[in-house]
Amino acid sequence: MLVTGGTVIDTDPGPRVLPGADVLVEDGVIAAVGRELAAEADEVVDATGLIVLPGFVDTHRHLWQSVLRSVAADATLGGYLDLVLGGFAPAFRAEDVYAANLWGAIEALDAGITTVYDWSHIQLTPDHTDAAIEALGDSGVRAVFGYAPAGDASRGESEVRRVASLGLPRLVTPALAALGPVYGPAEAAEADWLLARELGLQISVHATGTGTVEWLHRGGLLGPDVMFVHGNGFTDEAMRLVADSGGVASVAPAVECQMGHGHPETGRFRRFGITTGLGVDTVTAAPGDMFAVMRAAFAAERSRGGELTAAEVLRMATVEGAAVLGMDDRIGSLRPGRQADLVMLRSGDLGLAPVHDPVGAVVTAAGPANVDTVIVGGRVVKRRGRLVHADACRALDLVSRSAERLAEAAGTPAPVGS
Repeated sequence: MLVTGGTVIDTDPGPRVLPGADVLVEDGVIAAVGRELAAEADEVVDATGLIVLPGFVDTHRHLWQSVLRSVAADATLGGYLDLVLGGFAPAFRAEDVYAANLWGAIEALDAGITTVYDWSHIQLTPDHTDAAIEALGDSGVRAVFGYAPAGDASRGESEVRRVASLGLPRLVTPALAALGPVYGPAEAAEADWLLARELGLQISVHATGTGTVEWLHRGGLLGPDVMFVHGNGFTDEAMRLVADSGGVASVAPAVECQMGHGHPETGRFRRFGITTGLGVDTVTAAPGDMFAVMRAAFAAERSRGGELTAAEVLRMATVEGAAVLGMDDRIGSLRPGRQADLVMLRSGDLGLAPVHDPVGAVVTAAGPANVDTVIVGGRVVKRRGRLVHADACRALDLVSRSAERLAEAAGTPAPVGS
């Protein structure tokens, strides 16, 4: 595949713009980037008038909550936990998880998110787990499946081992999403950490306030395989401990501001040298696209006097997010040898044109409506503004049926149009 004549933005080592450039893809891998590449191709994609950049990387998202869009728009964190995890979650069937994961993954692709970390804490039965994984495979998205075992003695070590040994879909990587020590007992957290390391799984954990990082440090559990989600209110000492251990961070600025977690710590993480990515978190209270998340991160940091730049925000949404997932050797940039995960935006659209600064425009002006083409591993999943791989009509039917049933079970109003 030869993508020709686009305004190309690469992100490694830093965002740089190549006007009128080509991208050559061979066997799903980027082979070359430059002007007037002389190469024969089975398919030529004319990118004239398009901004071409690496696909976005969402480092933290609960895809199973895609069926619950905006149910917690006014909720604080506590209200969200009561409504979504306490009210809706127990009513989920395996087929509801499949519908929600499929719909959420398609939504991500449609908006140019080619990789998503699915932090999945809806493991009511093995069937729920299998449904979530099946949906990821059917969607065509590149995904990390973060399995969250129960946060108590019945956490199901055998099930974690089963998931780690499954023949997962080609684009899905397993990981462990730890509930403890924040949302589960400390002893279970320590056991989960040891199990994850035995199985070679990256560990992701929600953490805010004080004490969590320090507790992990005392137990010898910090390391480069640990991703801290949120981090609002971390002390400087906690930041230093994470940085010294090689740990990474995922910030969900839209949800953190809206639910009252505290001010997003994007700038502090970066000042301490901690590799930092961005995440949607949950569409129960925030948009499901990376454009909204980038703007939230940018505005929140600069509102407190931070010097975060649009270029740094774009890196967090692409190659730095890939590094958070331990995948920057495969995705996040247009360096030859990386997977051909690309997103192309129509630069002539209302609200985006005229484009004086392509990097600034992507971060501050673009949105899902501008996404023209999306490619994952060399496979076109969206072309000329229309999804061409996943069956969005079928996914909408499935998720609408699930939404109506779940609302009835939780005693909330039925979704409009269901």
